[in-house]
Amino acid sequence: MKITAQEEYGLRVLIRIAACRDEQGMSIPQLTESEGLSSHYIAKLTRLLRMGGFINSTPGYKGGYVLAKPAREIIIRDVLKTLGGVLFDDEFCRQHTGAVKLCTNSVDCSARSLWQMVQFTVDQLLAKVTLHDLVNTEKESTVILNSFLNTVTIPSTPVE
Repeated sequence: MKITAQEEYGLRVLIRIAACRDEQGMSIPQLTESEGLSSHYIAKLTRLLRMGGFINSTPGYKGGYVLAKPAREIIIRDVLKTLGGVLFDDEFCRQHTGAVKLCTNSVDCSARSLWQMVQFTVDQLLAKVTLHDLVNTEKESTVILNSFLNTVTIPSTPVE
């Protein structure tokens, strides 16, 4: 499993915007400088975040990007799905059939049950984390996030 650059940088940009105290928000040049990314890439990320309903642009010469809603209402699971999708979904099996039209394990696949469980567990954890939980120092966020680990419940029956 890999976290894409788009998911990582998009989340970092969103955290940066959330931490900004200027009511005009952060501009593309400011985000470019603070994250060390190209302005073209920052524009792409902010477009995705804006289309996902997480940020709004502020008008004018000194305009920038601000949160579209309070950080406590922005669920990280939703942000990551907007930036890159999920780790595993039903299309995964259709896309990995090998050299044949249908996967040879399409009827009975223990690997699929593993990936479904991983996705379920990741979704359950990320649904508890808000942007507000990440607008802290790494040490503070680690304490907050560790408290969520005890609340994740893994079901004993397969996830469909």
